[in-house]
Amino acid sequence: MDLRRRLVGYLGTLLAGLFLMALLVNLYSLRSDINTEVAASEQLAKILLDASSLDHHQPPEEAVSRLRTLIDAAPLRHLRISVEEPDGPASTDAAFIQLAQILGITPPPSPVKQVKLGQQTLYIAPNPGSEIEERLGDTVRLCITLLLFSGATLLVAWWSAHRALAPVRELEAGLQRLADGEPDAALPPFDLREFRQVAGAIDQLASALKTSRAAQKQLAKQLIQVQEEERRTLARELHDETGQTLTAIGVTAAFLERNASTLDSQRIVECAQELRRDVRTNGEQLRVMLKRLRPHGMDAEGVAGALRELIASWQQRNVGIDFRLDIPARLPAMKEEQALVLYRVVQEALTNVVRHSEARHCVVRIHPENGALHLQIDDDGKGLPSTGETRRGGLLGIEERLEMVQGRLALQTGHPTGLHLRVVLPLNETQKEEA
Repeated sequence: MDLRRRLVGYLGTLLAGLFLMALLVNLYSLRSDINTEVAASEQLAKILLDASSLDHHQPPEEAVSRLRTLIDAAPLRHLRISVEEPDGPASTDAAFIQLAQILGITPPPSPVKQVKLGQQTLYIAPNPGSEIEERLGDTVRLCITLLLFSGATLLVAWWSAHRALAPVRELEAGLQRLADGEPDAALPPFDLREFRQVAGAIDQLASALKTSRAAQKQLAKQLIQVQEEERRTLARELHDETGQTLTAIGVTAAFLERNASTLDSQRIVECAQELRRDVRTNGEQLRVMLKRLRPHGMDAEGVAGALRELIASWQQRNVGIDFRLDIPARLPAMKEEQALVLYRVVQEALTNVVRHSEARHCVVRIHPENGALHLQIDDDGKGLPSTGETRRGGLLGIEERLEMVQGRLALQTGHPTGLHLRVVLPLNETQKEEA
């Protein structure tokens, strides 16, 4: 059952109950009015019969007293009967006058009628007070019914809303648990279809958040490992290459310092040449390390040259893979951040190909299209693993870098083997908004 049917069911039950109660009140009021009307009619008939059947030999005072007692025994409706002629027209009740003034009604004149029955004369005049009393009673009962109806409606509406929104509080608590870092929202089962759908969406969000947090931890761990590996590599190269070169420079300089007065000019020239060679070697080693840490001149022209040098360096390492670069003669203009991301993506992708793919060929293609730069890296290796998380390690790092510049990453399994990596790097604001 959904929320709409449940609320309609609650309110429909309430309205049916209130309608039944109003019907019972009206039936009770109708029975009371009918009984009063019947009693008043019987009383009027009795007064008229008694007045017409009085013995004309009876003393007038006794006859009048008997009629007065009969008239006062029970009230009449709509009429006023007396045995004495009033001094003026029949008086109108104060309640009728006030109600007539409120409603803008002008009371009509109420002349007294004389009815002669036997030896007695009765004076009959209209009496609107009973009708006013009847209508006021009906109005009071109607107001009480409406008041009860309104109060019951408010109570049922509040109770229905409170009961219907109870799942919302559960959903809010589940979202708060996710915000506090718990892996699961721990939502209870819901009866209503709408809240079951929302709970399902929250469970999917929790699963995605859990995966994202795990990927974030893995990426942070990988970042620390990469930093430590770079530091070890840098320390090893500084010790094995730069340190040895500096040691050779120091030895040559010390030799010149000790034997400068006894060496001939030819020997001094040889020592100077050795110093120049060692300084040049040290400079080349420093440039290689700096280029590996961060390529210099990252723009459209600089990144093209850096990519050619990167492919050439992998070719020189003889890793058993034939690398090929297909790049236009001139790349479109791009920011330094975009150029650096492009270089790092190719660098990381080639590293993954060498470490994991067992490929024999790898082709890197770059071409501009529709205001964006398209990168394709295809290899003929074993592709992605069939089980487990696919985007981890280097691929996760590539995806994080592309998100910095609103880029997109797609992976396709090759046929029959291999992996096709597709990257779209927007170069203008329109492409960034679409990305």
